[in-house]
Amino acid sequence: MNISAFLRLLKQHLIWFVVLPAITGTVAWYTTRNEAKVYKSQATLYTGLSSGYSLMTDKGGLMSDQSSSAFDNMLTTLYSKETMTNVSVSLLTDHLRLQQPDSLVLGGPGFLMLQQAVPMDVRMQLPIEGDRDTLWMAIDNMAKSTGDNAIKNLLLKSDSYYSLGQLTEKIKATSRKATNDVLLMEYETDDPGVAQNTVRYAIKFLNDRYSTLKTTETNSVVGYYEGKLQKAKEKLDQAEAALKAFNVQHGVLDFDEEARNVASSRESMVNEYNQELMRRNAAQAALDALDKRTGQQSTVRAATNDLTNKQKKLSEAENQLANARAYGQPKSVINRLQATVNQAAEELKISAQKYDAVTSTSDAVPQQTIANDRLAKMLEYEESSARLETYRERMGEYQAKTDNYTPLGSQLRQLQRQLSVSEKEYLDLLQNVDMSQTRRQDVKIGGTMTILDAPDYPLLPQPTKRWQLVAIGIGVGIFLAMLLMALRFWLDKRINSPEQAESMIGMPVTALFPTVKKPNVFSNATLTTRSMFEQLFNAINIEIAQVTAKPYPPIITLFSIPPKQGKTWIADGLNTLYAAADQQVAYCYPRVTGKEKREFKNGVTYFPYTIRPDFMNVTNLDYLIDHEAGFEASQYDRIVFELPNLLNNQIPVYLLKNSALSLLIVDANTKWSRAEKQLLTLYERVTNQPILLILNNVVGNHIDVTVLSDEKRASSRSARSLQPHRNDL
Repeated sequence: MNISAFLRLLKQHLIWFVVLPAITGTVAWYTTRNEAKVYKSQATLYTGLSSGYSLMTDKGGLMSDQSSSAFDNMLTTLYSKETMTNVSVSLLTDHLRLQQPDSLVLGGPGFLMLQQAVPMDVRMQLPIEGDRDTLWMAIDNMAKSTGDNAIKNLLLKSDSYYSLGQLTEKIKATSRKATNDVLLMEYETDDPGVAQNTVRYAIKFLNDRYSTLKTTETNSVVGYYEGKLQKAKEKLDQAEAALKAFNVQHGVLDFDEEARNVASSRESMVNEYNQELMRRNAAQAALDALDKRTGQQSTVRAATNDLTNKQKKLSEAENQLANARAYGQPKSVINRLQATVNQAAEELKISAQKYDAVTSTSDAVPQQTIANDRLAKMLEYEESSARLETYRERMGEYQAKTDNYTPLGSQLRQLQRQLSVSEKEYLDLLQNVDMSQTRRQDVKIGGTMTILDAPDYPLLPQPTKRWQLVAIGIGVGIFLAMLLMALRFWLDKRINSPEQAESMIGMPVTALFPTVKKPNVFSNATLTTRSMFEQLFNAINIEIAQVTAKPYPPIITLFSIPPKQGKTWIADGLNTLYAAADQQVAYCYPRVTGKEKREFKNGVTYFPYTIRPDFMNVTNLDYLIDHEAGFEASQYDRIVFELPNLLNNQIPVYLLKNSALSLLIVDANTKWSRAEKQLLTLYERVTNQPILLILNNVVGNHIDVTVLSDEKRASSRSARSLQPHRNDL
């Protein structure tokens, strides 16, 4: 829907937009005629949640901004049932103690209402003449009792000043704006004293309950952390005692240093052992080479055996000497063993000389030289073997010590880890205890809000909202009118506009005719109708001019799907234009009463025909029209053929094949449903010819044509438009 269609729709339903807002506005004005005066008391509180300085301010960098949550908690505390009950009980306590109305506490109407709500027998049960705190406790007990009583009904079921529902609804605490720390509180009622005291008690109990809530919360947190800290201290003491017992048991001053020394000594011993092993292998290889140089004579075998025995003796003596030195034997033992070694060495030397004397080399090397070399290598080999044995024993001792240190190291690391974890846990809990204690002290110091502006006593009532309610009522009326208009538009299946016609039927609108209530009166509707007939006349002539395969004279078929769409009226208008253009026109139309006869009127010959049972098989107009009517098609320039409605009659399939074009007449108030669409589709398949869509009975504001300002200009325009047709045809 475009804007012009929407404006036309508004114009059609203009009466709704006048009547409905007037009714709703009048109702709002009448219902607010006795509107009570309303007094509002306001107060401003400074919370200091975000910008205030406290014990936690210096630690603000370590904490996130939780002022928004604190504001929400504060408002929740204010609107809690317990806070509202305390406010209500305090107001009721003050009012019951009054002997007469007091404008600063309770006005006259409220005093009378309270006298009626709390009868004398209930007052006799309350210590009204006693202390205020005693009366407050008595009223509070009655309000919280399980049974039904007047006080409880006044607080829970009435709409008085003491109703919890009324207090919760009317006490308004505006939330913070941006990041400020100011809380605005206000309360509206019909008594200025009640308004002021309600805000005052709301602030008092909000401060008390919020401070108590935060203090209780911090106490539980501090107690929790202190208990955890005590357990962590005991765990830390146990870890330190276990580590101390381990060091005492194993005699370890510094386990890590001693482990490193053992590992270093063992590694050095392994290196020396490998070096000594290489030297012994080298001596063995030299001995093997010298043995190859000596002959295999039997004469030297004895010398060789003797030499071997002396070597074994020398080797045993050196082993004993090396062991004695390694194990720290007394010096006398070492000297004795040294003398034995020296003696064995001299004996070996003599045996070697004997061996050298009886042997000689084949390459002219003196036997003595070979013997000396062999002796030297043999001595080197035996000494190296003795040292290797000692290295093996020492390496075994280091290995045993390493095997002993390995499980001790694992135990020590476990004890140290336990000590580290216990110490870290203890320090963290110590920090949490410190922070929670600081927080508790901070709540004690700054847990209450500061009153910047105390609740004021309203001297003047609030401006009336009557005219606002009237404006709202008018707005509601406009909304209802819009809603009804939209519902009618959506539920209405009629063709109300050219746009809807083109969308629903599926073809462009060639001409649209307004509703003409007074055809003989000069008006925009009559001028628009004349203009539309001229446009339709031109469109028909253009289509006929393009048709060459149809017989002469051209047949213009008018049809409609439902009945009473205005076909006859459209045909009369076309006949008038053709007659004015000196065209011989035959108008064929279906009989209605059965008494219609051929007649000639206003230059048009009228031929009625009867709808026959075999209407669909008629092939020519000559067979359709009665013979005595004397119909001869060649005598006419145009034949206007009106079909009966297709919804209740047959389609003349063969007759329509001779038609030059068809005019589909649709009333704007007609419902276009699935049946109409199917019949139009069948008609299009049968004719296969141009079809012009004509929309009839259109509301005047849907017609977008230029209306001439006077009848003279319209008449001259009509004359100029008809003259070319007269000449051409």
